[in-house]
Amino acid sequence: MKKTAFLTLDKAMEITAQIPTPFHIYDEAGIRANARALKKAFSWNKGFREFFAVKATPNPYILRILNEEGCGCDCATYTELLLAEAVGITGHDVMFSSNVTPKKDMQKAREMGAYINLDDATHVDFLAALGPVPETVCLRYNPGGSFSLGNTIMDMPRDAKYGMTEDQMAGAINRLMKLGTKHFGIHAFLASNTTTNEYYPELAGQLFRLAVRLRNATGADFRFINLSGGIGVDYRPEQPCCNIQTIGDGVRTRYEQIMTPAGMGDVAIFTELGRFMLAPYGHLVSTVLHQKHIYREYVGLDACAADLMRPAMYGAYHHITVLGKEDAILDHVYDVIGGLCENNDKFAIERSLPQINVGDIVVIHDTGAHGYSMGYNYNGKLRSAEVLLKEDGSFQLIRRAETPMDYFATLDMTEFQFHN
Repeated sequence: MKKTAFLTLDKAMEITAQIPTPFHIYDEAGIRANARALKKAFSWNKGFREFFAVKATPNPYILRILNEEGCGCDCATYTELLLAEAVGITGHDVMFSSNVTPKKDMQKAREMGAYINLDDATHVDFLAALGPVPETVCLRYNPGGSFSLGNTIMDMPRDAKYGMTEDQMAGAINRLMKLGTKHFGIHAFLASNTTTNEYYPELAGQLFRLAVRLRNATGADFRFINLSGGIGVDYRPEQPCCNIQTIGDGVRTRYEQIMTPAGMGDVAIFTELGRFMLAPYGHLVSTVLHQKHIYREYVGLDACAADLMRPAMYGAYHHITVLGKEDAILDHVYDVIGGLCENNDKFAIERSLPQINVGDIVVIHDTGAHGYSMGYNYNGKLRSAEVLLKEDGSFQLIRRAETPMDYFATLDMTEFQFHN
């Protein structure tokens, strides 16, 4: 499917007159429409709730938009909890899914009244040491082995650091019930960025059967099953695109096959989606600074891997559009690069693109999740701005770009002096 930027050249020129590139921009209309489509796909489940994975796009303006669409927050750290709290998202609107959890983080989650998702059986006593255990506790499952769809291995849970075995979960449930916990949830994350409509239904089937077994073994009252994340996006134009309605219908079929006959037809379904919720609705906008002609043709941008790590770290594909040249012939081959002193600082390698000139504005697609949030300051590169493109076509700076003084703010500079 053709990739089309939600940002036009005219709008980009209007924005860059006030906010210099590089910056990440988010499409409010697209974010809201997608959240509504997810909610509709799972509307058959009375208790359905999406807990947006804050790590994907940790900006309060984004969290507020999603909260207005009925989403809660999935938080993993103290800082993410603070961010959710600042937006007014607390209590059971927060799912705290953490691992190697510091005491401070767990205590904050308790204070906020968040759902607490325990990653390990030893965390039961860790939680109990902080005070009375919550009435509702979630447990994270790791089935081990491989996770497959048909003959295709999707991921290897046995290699993952997350979750408990089934026997450990049963022991944790019994221990928690003795300590006063009355209700339980189950959580698992078994594959990442899947682009098949079968992942969630298969995962759901496994977790539904697990819930029935644990209910029968322990007598536990399960209130929700958290399918976590894993629904992906079509980064490449030729990739298949998930259909969220088909996915929701598939989960419903498994639910009615397994949960309803077991007398568990009132259990809520939760999700913790990040990439699916935001990635397609974010662009990294950059300006061409230089061109270089040696053994390959290079296009150098004012953005770099510090603004979008995924291509350098994973070799991940992100589609590129040259604004104003959307329909031009792709008759040039370029490496599109940033300015870090690392040879892997490349957004594209030998990519067919239209002729590019210095000063052109380039859009890098699908950066709305795990884009800005994975940024860093190597080479003293400063984190870029974030901009919200509103439904009415106006725009708002929702995070300013860093300055050198931000970069130096944590240093003790009493013995030194800067000269601009």
